[in-house]
Amino acid sequence: MAGTLYLCATPIGNLQDMTPRVIETLRMADVIAAEDTRNSIKLLNHFDIHTPMTSYHEYNKVEKAEQLIGQLLDGKQVALITDAGTPAISDPGEVLVRMCHEQNVPVTSLPGACACITALTLSGLSTRRFCFEGFLPADKKERRRVLDELKQESRTMILYEAPHHLVGTLEELYGSLGNRRITLCRELTKKFESVMPTTLEQALEYYRVEEPRGEYALVLEGKSFQELRREEIASWEAMTIEEHMAYYEGQGMDRKSAMKQVAKDRGVGKREIYASLCS
Repeated sequence: MAGTLYLCATPIGNLQDMTPRVIETLRMADVIAAEDTRNSIKLLNHFDIHTPMTSYHEYNKVEKAEQLIGQLLDGKQVALITDAGTPAISDPGEVLVRMCHEQNVPVTSLPGACACITALTLSGLSTRRFCFEGFLPADKKERRRVLDELKQESRTMILYEAPHHLVGTLEELYGSLGNRRITLCRELTKKFESVMPTTLEQALEYYRVEEPRGEYALVLEGKSFQELRREEIASWEAMTIEEHMAYYEGQGMDRKSAMKQVAKDRGVGKREIYASLCS
């Protein structure tokens, strides 16, 4: 029988956040695949874990995944850890998980620390609906595309950023999204943890003076449904009623259904649309 891949969450700062289940699993595993073995050895030494390690990172994620799956198919138990937090979140572990599923290798996840969820719960912003963007793409064209998509996002957004890129990213977000509410979470669970609820405009003013320090999780307010609705109505009102009707009739709607939808789009009664078309 194939072994199991265990996704083991590790602390994002405070070592006491390591769960007993993860410690037990790391001791039981035949091998630990770690993003950076030099970093992870400190964690393993702290918990007196002596399981052999192998590196698994962005630059060997495919070829090493094939080797690890070979071991799993031979019945070995493999534990995957990242430098901090939950594997496969903004992490090459997602490639290994996908390849395991393709080979029918069992995968299980051991819950624990995760920076994006920790930041979300601290933000004071809506937690009912949210999306995780991680780090914005480095490629300028792809970055622009993502920012354009985020303009219309109504869910709370979570991003990561390094201190030396923080001001530039805040400027881009402000330029694309306008002055939204944002909570900047820094050094989560660590000694100098800070949570700063503010706005994009105020955050820019602050960090243009104060040097950013530590790793950041940015939790950003989504666009309200009221604002989205106002924009939608404005886009329809830019059309004549005849153009609006033609839009739906061109999609195969009959005239009565098109008239009903046009009235709904514009927030008016169907009689008003009928009267306009007959005048």
